[in-house]
Amino acid sequence: MSGSIEVRGLSRVFHTTVRRPGFVGAVRSLVNPERVTKHAVRDITFDVSPGELLALLGPNGAGKSTIIKMLTGILTPTSGEARVAGVVPYRERERNARNIGAVFGQRTQLWWDLPVRESFAILRDIYEVPKAEHAARLEEFDDLLDLSSFWDTRVRHLSLGQRVRSDLAAALLHDPPVVFLDEPTIGMDVVVKEQVREFLRYQVEQRGRTVLLTTHDMTEVERLAERVVLINHGRLVLDGSLDEIRRKFGSTWQVRATLADPHTQVVPLPGIALLRHDGPRVVFGPEESAGPDAPTVHQALKAVIEHYEVTDIALDEADLEDVMRAAYVQAGDL
Repeated sequence: MSGSIEVRGLSRVFHTTVRRPGFVGAVRSLVNPERVTKHAVRDITFDVSPGELLALLGPNGAGKSTIIKMLTGILTPTSGEARVAGVVPYRERERNARNIGAVFGQRTQLWWDLPVRESFAILRDIYEVPKAEHAARLEEFDDLLDLSSFWDTRVRHLSLGQRVRSDLAAALLHDPPVVFLDEPTIGMDVVVKEQVREFLRYQVEQRGRTVLLTTHDMTEVERLAERVVLINHGRLVLDGSLDEIRRKFGSTWQVRATLADPHTQVVPLPGIALLRHDGPRVVFGPEESAGPDAPTVHQALKAVIEHYEVTDIALDEADLEDVMRAAYVQAGDL
């Protein structure tokens, strides 16, 4: 299985008419309409390699869903190019649909009045999946998502967690190499969220699927994403691994250690400053002059353990939400 996503200078502009208040305003809008142009996405460029999970992040209205709609073929870009598994989505919609799976947290592709299993059977016929393959995939998904406990239930009677698990299985029944997930776990409890995360990890690591995920759940990002693309006001703010982003924007870490010998001479380490020293207790933090080259908290932790004999050690790291907020502020987009 192979699939990649290539985005080059992608932009999307919407034109809307301003509705003026009142009856007179409505007449004026009809006779002399005022048109407003909104740039939902501006010159976005990034790639997602086969077998990679990329988190596409940004505040509400940043343009995340618009990007996904262009990559799934729902919308046509105003300018720029995109390829999904070698296909231009908005030119070959049917071929693209066979290469992708999609889950939108607020919507379902299942039939509301039918049991889940019958929806799966309809999708099997739509995508022309052989019955033996269909049965094997359902068995695999059942092992991972525990579908059989509710797949004879009508979709309208499913809980949110059950419906999202069913939608994940439905999106992957035709074995697509690329999967788009737009806020898939919104509103779900922590137990079901972790079950969905395990399923996604399996699909990426064991099945080699390419996944593009949008979410506001930073725990989800930390546990799933290999790389993050941040957008705001339709523009790309940054593109990098979580370690790179933490190193650049999340410098507020501390390593707190208790020395085995309180008389040990403590000195700063490369890129690591000594913040406090009170008997056996010492606190290290990033050296201000190190800038973006400052070690990560995990590198600092390793360095302290290698240089000092300690009886206890702990670390405090900037919350990922704070790191992302700092990234927006420092990029001048907020």
